[in-house]
Amino acid sequence: MARLMLPERKSLVLDEHAAAALFRDGMTIAIGGFINSSHPMALVRHIIRRGIKNLTVVGAASGGLDLDLLIAAGCVKKLVTTYMGGEHYCPVAPFFRIAAQRGELDIFECDEGMFYCALRAAAQRLPSNPWKAGIGTSFPEINPEIKVYNDPVSGEPMLAIPAIKPDLAIIYAAHSDAFGNVQHIGTGFGDRAMWRAAEKTIAQVERIIPNEEVRKNPLATSLVGVDGVVRAPYGSHPFAAPGYYIEDGEHIREYVDAGNAFAKKGDRGPINAYLEKYILKPKTHEEYLETIGIRRLISLHEY
Repeated sequence: MARLMLPERKSLVLDEHAAAALFRDGMTIAIGGFINSSHPMALVRHIIRRGIKNLTVVGAASGGLDLDLLIAAGCVKKLVTTYMGGEHYCPVAPFFRIAAQRGELDIFECDEGMFYCALRAAAQRLPSNPWKAGIGTSFPEINPEIKVYNDPVSGEPMLAIPAIKPDLAIIYAAHSDAFGNVQHIGTGFGDRAMWRAAEKTIAQVERIIPNEEVRKNPLATSLVGVDGVVRAPYGSHPFAAPGYYIEDGEHIREYVDAGNAFAKKGDRGPINAYLEKYILKPKTHEEYLETIGIRRLISLHEY
């Protein structure tokens, strides 16, 4: 009796260089995470190494110093986020602040509700989504892409929030199987919105686990069938990874000091030294971790 032959499932695991080859000048790239946690830093560093320019960078809704680093390296033309800082390390990110004050950065001004509204419009393949909460504010004046209109059904004034559709989303998560079924530790709320809106999503994870492990707890699967998976242990460093390690405060302060030297004194020496030591000289994620050192890394374990 003939047996039904099922096609073999294709592994979506990529090495970091294959994933980095997707980056192009002028792209719209969404970068997941939340302030000092859960950023796909192994891939973010490759954006800088490859000299990618003129990016529109989306988020996170509460953006962290990962985005500031891209601004410092001259990669960003336009920024979509509602907050830019490092909480108690620096309330406002230094390179973002200077670029904004000088008018060197095109900023899509919005609040957090508008941010997710724009991603939802892209996910629904709509040109815009209606939003009511911003009526009466100055958002339509400072962001001409946001339009005021009267709803054709109720006649109420509404805001039309234009869709923001990333060409590529790069997301950090705890683990995934080889087939792109990703599980966060935590909600991954903002990451899910980016994944739904983007044309393509690459997930950078701490571990790749068997599909059987994913099936044990399907409710934990946050992203289904992403386009590629990159394994990068300690891949969120210097930021935290829930369930794995806390943020590296010493390293973040080193970056902030370099940023403040530029913001307060116009001195790019410290940030140029930072970029050379941690990004341009190490050619791989493993070389970056060697630069950080095993003693520092194992001191960051959360448990």
